[in-house]
Amino acid sequence: MKISEIKELTKNEIVEKLQLEKENLVRLKLNHAVSPLDNPMKIQVSKKNIAMIKTVLRERELNANQN
Repeated sequence: MKISEIKELTKNEIVEKLQLEKENLVRLKLNHAVSPLDNPMKIQVSKKNIAMIKTVLRERELNANQN
């Protein structure tokens, strides 16, 4: 997922995407604890996606406060 893709979404879609990504991260961590994942980098990618989504939400919040 790219930051430009996230910026095109509405706030509700971003919040929904954030929730799904958090659930995915929990699922990946649990699966990795039980048996090693084929690609453990998926956990890191999921964390980066969460960070990007939160960054876009924060940018929008700050822009809304300035206006």
